[in-house]
Amino acid sequence: MARLNSFYLPPENWDAPFVLEGSEAKHLGKVLRTRVGDTVRLFDGCGREGLFIVTEITKSKVQLELGEETYVPDTRNITLAIGWNKSSRRNWILEKSVELQTRGLIFFQSEFSQGKVPAEIKESWNEKLVSAAKQCGNAWMPGLQTVPGSLEKLIETSAQFSNKLFLWEKADNGAVPENAVFSAESTLAVIGPEGGFSPREAELLIENGFKPCSLGKSILRWETAALLCIGAAYLESQK
Repeated sequence: MARLNSFYLPPENWDAPFVLEGSEAKHLGKVLRTRVGDTVRLFDGCGREGLFIVTEITKSKVQLELGEETYVPDTRNITLAIGWNKSSRRNWILEKSVELQTRGLIFFQSEFSQGKVPAEIKESWNEKLVSAAKQCGNAWMPGLQTVPGSLEKLIETSAQFSNKLFLWEKADNGAVPENAVFSAESTLAVIGPEGGFSPREAELLIENGFKPCSLGKSILRWETAALLCIGAAYLESQK
């Protein structure tokens, strides 16, 4: 059976009558030229997916009928906190976080951050997650959060995590963690911006229960460090 085209239906709209609107409706009808009677896949980014029959297509919306619904268990563990950085590579991180089944992404304000963390999640970030989920077939999308202010604000939000790591270029090279450390239940891994952590920030993280870890001898760009962490967690989850 050929792979079905996928479309995103937000969880708050996951109820009969099932209707796609906006860009998803346009993509289905105008771009992919789907016809009434065709079967497509919908997902809500929170584990629900289903096979649907297209029953009506208009200029502004598409109506569908549910044929079969499935819930995909949530096996994701790692949440990545990344020091804010003005970077065109942010979209790349968003995309890979979906493909590698990351639980969440937190963008926080660090002393060496370039610019200020926005107070609200940008719609374009969610659009990038949706696009990646449609491509890879993942029924889950990572939660997004911004933490303006300072590192202290991030520490306040970390209480829910039982395994807290921070990836530090000054950590002992012998402190390279096993893959299983990244995929341990309820893991928060913290990565600094391009400039790294200040001595005050490093001391503050250690005082608050974050374990300093090394990613090796190379000085990594922030998106490379992010990919290494979530990739290790993903590979461990596939065993």
